[in-house]
Amino acid sequence: MRPEVGPATIPGMKPLAVHHVSVNVTDIESGVAFYTETLGGTLRIDRPDLGIRGAWIDLGEQQVHLIEAPVPRNLGQHFAIRVGDLDSAVHELRSKGIEVADPVSVGRNRQTFIDDPAGNAVELHEVGQSRG
Repeated sequence: MRPEVGPATIPGMKPLAVHHVSVNVTDIESGVAFYTETLGGTLRIDRPDLGIRGAWIDLGEQQVHLIEAPVPRNLGQHFAIRVGDLDSAVHELRSKGIEVADPVSVGRNRQTFIDDPAGNAVELHEVGQSRG
């Protein structure tokens, strides 16, 4: 039986946001090129030497950290990048030769998936308009 987890069990914990996600890539250079040139991220220059090849990239207010290491088999794990206009993003990616599935609706939102050069799934996510 799983213990119940909630605010009462972690009194001082209040998440503000996701700061970064970390993904393994087989080649740092191709990963950096994909996340910067293809997806529009910005390579950070403040990554210290951590004893393993990697890179930090800003994607909006959050970061993706690339680590050069074996990539695990995809069992559904992914992270999502929020975009303002999914149709425009899909069109731009396809014009660059990136394979992108047609967007699908999930509630009021829309999403599609692409793979980075190492095979990591990346969701592109457009938040729908609130009903009011």
